[in-house]
Amino acid sequence: MQPSFDRYGTWPPASPVVVSVPHAGREYPAALIDALRVPVASLRSLEDRRVDAVALAACGVETMLIQRRARAWIDLNRSEDERDPRVDAGAPPLPAVPSAKLRSGLGLVPRRAGGVGDIWRGRFSGAAITQRLVEDHRPYHAALDKALTAAQARFGAAVLLDLHSMPSLGRMQPRIVIGDRFGSAAGSRFTARVESAVAATGLPHGLNTPYPGGFVTQAHGRPALGIHAVQLEIDRSLYLDARLDDVGPGLSVVVAMVRAVIDALADEALAQPLALAAE
Repeated sequence: MQPSFDRYGTWPPASPVVVSVPHAGREYPAALIDALRVPVASLRSLEDRRVDAVALAACGVETMLIQRRARAWIDLNRSEDERDPRVDAGAPPLPAVPSAKLRSGLGLVPRRAGGVGDIWRGRFSGAAITQRLVEDHRPYHAALDKALTAAQARFGAAVLLDLHSMPSLGRMQPRIVIGDRFGSAAGSRFTARVESAVAATGLPHGLNTPYPGGFVTQAHGRPALGIHAVQLEIDRSLYLDARLDDVGPGLSVVVAMVRAVIDALADEALAQPLALAAE
């Protein structure tokens, strides 16, 4: 079966850095469109619009996965436990204290989209959601795990850069947010290198607030095993046009920043085994 994501770069990995782009998909299956109660164009608010263009321009030999299917179909940055019974007939009842994402309607299959509210005419069968897990969610994460394991075996350390974009947070707020799950997904030396590369742009940035990293960084960041994961959220107005639809004049600046982040992470990963040996 053809995977629903595209693979780039070399194999085995030629760099300790592996790049993930799980939310840029613009492929909307017919079954999704048939189930909508809103125009399909309204689902663009769920996309990390065109951030794949940033990744493709920034990456060279790095192994990279870019999901083609839209986030509205299934969200690769949510765990299999985040099934929402309001849209998924196979989901268990909501827990007494559901996650913030489930409460807001942004579970494994999103229930809502910004500006339009609820997006589905009814619920999907449990079998339909399980099929998406089998065909889309699990293969993506298995491929990420395989790439990171291979990179760690070759270089002594591996780093996942999970690339996302975000709406503008407002005046005087960060334009870039770095997430390492409050230190649990990556060693502090890697986070510090990302912060330094981002700070060099002069753009205001933040760490872990309001985006500490989702399921991708949580599942794949295993610092004790030499595999680190960092999420990078980029204000999409920095690289899109005025309509926030296609790439704009700021693309080259953002690409250069992401390239600098990749280079910094690779440099730190290659230095880490020597640093550990000296401790």
